Amino acid sequence: MDIRLETVELDVEDERICGTVLSPAARLPGVLFVHGWGGSQEHDLVRAREAAGIGCVCLTFDLRGHERTARHWENVNRPQNLADLVAAYDWLVRRPNVDPTAVAVVGISYGGYLAALLTALRPVHWLALRSPALYKDEGWDLPKLRLHVDTDLRAYRRSTLRWDQNRALRACADYRGHALLVAAEHDEIVPEAVIDNYAEAFRHARSLTRRTVDNADHAFTDKPAQKAYTAILIKWLSEMIMGAREEAAGLRMRERGRVEPSRP
Repeated sequence: MDIRLETVELDVEDERICGTVLSPAARLPGVLFVHGWGGSQEHDLVRAREAAGIGCVCLTFDLRGHERTARHWENVNRPQNLADLVAAYDWLVRRPNVDPTAVAVVGISYGGYLAALLTALRPVHWLALRSPALYKDEGWDLPKLRLHVDTDLRAYRRSTLRWDQNRALRACADYRGHALLVAAEHDEIVPEAVIDNYAEAFRHARSLTRRTVDNADHAFTDKPAQKAYTAILIKWLSEMIMGAREEAAGLRMRERGRVEPSRP
């Protein structure tokens, strides 16, 4: 994230005094939202609106197999949905008002799983995962619906996994940005063991924030749970973006100090 620094002179009476202007760069952080399996971009619009309110360019979209492309519901697979996410990411960072070095990806459940995989393919500065799902690496090309036929999936999600035992966890282990993990207290789809596995995998993340929303189920059905999650996400994004801007401003000031001699 860049900050512009400009030295200016101000006229006052018959003198000129010196000033310095620090201002945000013309390009803004980008936030890409990824819905869960069976969801849609509509589920993300409220949070996208709030993220836009803190100065971000936001993109929501529908994965293949959903909404207008629901005809692919039974056949769409993980590689195709990951390709959807890559295409959405590439479209967002090409916008002239988006800073490609300041991109956040926010994923829910299956969308969180895909978001974790995306970090191995594209630079992601901030990664927020709500109840991220976890799937076996086997059957990578199988239709997504077939993955739930596996009777061992529930047991797999309740097991302790090392970072090198799962493709998504390997991507998290290589991730160097900031991460947010949000769990639901009463999640029957993504148990706490999955969240623990993700948390352990973020061993090289620059920072990891972990939160649990009380009385929430996997879908965050109740309005209070939805509001609590939105508040957590927007607060985290605000802190991350403000911190990045302050760091960039400090860098510009240090650069100026190295170029200009100090005055008494």
